[in-house]
Amino acid sequence: MDPNRLLSSKEISEIVSGFDPIDWVQIDLLAKMPFEKRLLPGLKAQEFSMSEINRKVLAHLTPVRMDIK
Repeated sequence: MDPNRLLSSKEISEIVSGFDPIDWVQIDLLAKMPFEKRLLPGLKAQEFSMSEINRKVLAHLTPVRMDIK
């Protein structure tokens, strides 16, 4: 597979369909907070989500699908 090949609309839709929906209320609340107050929750969320992101990427890229709970 050529890494520089452009993805089709169908391929992009398949990739994006696995993402969690956007929480617009949370985004609005965070946007209204001063930078120093929204920095810490973002860092805490990153600590918890990095392993989840890694599992999802691995599950997507491996031929044997893993059961993600």
